[in-house]
Amino acid sequence: MTHPTADAGFGVYLHWPFCASKCPYCDFNSHVRHTPVDEPRFIAAFEREIAHNAALTGPREVTSIFFGGGTPSLMRPATVGAILEAVAKHWSIAPGAEISLEANPTSVEAERFRGYRAAGINRVSLGVQALNDADLRRLGRMHTAAEALAAVRIAADTFERYSYDLIYARPHQTPAEWAAELEEAIGYAVEHLSLYQLTIEPGTWFERLFAAGKLSVPDGETARALYDVTQEVCARRGLPVYEISNHARPGAECRHNLVYWRYGEYAGIGPGAHGRLVTDKGRLATATIRGPEDWLAAVEREGHGIENRETLSAEAQGDEFLLMGLRLVEGIDPARFAALAGRPLDAGRLDSLIADGLIARDAAGRLRVTEAGFPVLDALVADLAA
Repeated sequence: MTHPTADAGFGVYLHWPFCASKCPYCDFNSHVRHTPVDEPRFIAAFEREIAHNAALTGPREVTSIFFGGGTPSLMRPATVGAILEAVAKHWSIAPGAEISLEANPTSVEAERFRGYRAAGINRVSLGVQALNDADLRRLGRMHTAAEALAAVRIAADTFERYSYDLIYARPHQTPAEWAAELEEAIGYAVEHLSLYQLTIEPGTWFERLFAAGKLSVPDGETARALYDVTQEVCARRGLPVYEISNHARPGAECRHNLVYWRYGEYAGIGPGAHGRLVTDKGRLATATIRGPEDWLAAVEREGHGIENRETLSAEAQGDEFLLMGLRLVEGIDPARFAALAGRPLDAGRLDSLIADGLIARDAAGRLRVTEAGFPVLDALVADLAA
């Protein structure tokens, strides 16, 4: 079945929810278990949920696969291989498909990485987060800067492609310190960086510390200066921004994440995973049970762990298309918005945002957020979607 963004690809997201420890800033669906995880049992559950999703979609060619978490690098390579075999059993996998796995430096070993490569992984994303030990301790990370850089070297020697994450706007961080750290990070021949501004998320340990006055983060002016430094250093060093928090050398963008941002189709497998599937009833939004053991029991009982599924209205599809697509520097095709939403963008609102220098229209008619607009992206999306 074709749909307005069918050329964005079909991705499979696989969520491994377990971590060795819970980071104080993290609000992801991650869980610490002090007894060994029954990996064969989880493999069987992943296989069943993959089969259920394949029955919903029918034949698809998978253009990207992403193991996220949690900490997928805590899985045995054989577990990764078995799950990839299940994906290939139910959908065809495109030649040269990007197959990524997130890893923490504490769980990186050369032998294990060779095992992942043999299982089919061709790209890794490392959760480095900082390049100095003091900030790593503040962020609750279990690795040192030296261990992180050793993991980067192993990744570079093992995989075709690799990326790593850093967090900025950390407590007491100055723009000059961040610029120096970013220069060092890029110096490790990296082709892709995900650079996230620290935010205080609800329900995290950092939220409690912040509310108690025991944690400070940069004020708005400093945070903006840190953002500007990020753009300047990365652009100068050949890793321009292509999505609000992601920078890459041309051609090295994360193809799986582009499926999300271009509003393609993707299956979400595993505890707490979300999906967007195009079915004969329309575009379906799915969300699975977050608790790993509850998800596992549901899959064994029902054949899947999906607890919420909703056929999206045209309006909801248009809103999501704007929310995702305007994060990209390439912007959006307004004709695709109209095809999804069943109406064009409001010309008056659009003209006003263009006149204010927050949105630009290129020669082909695509709309993109300007450099001035990115810091107020959420407000722009809300205005256009209204």
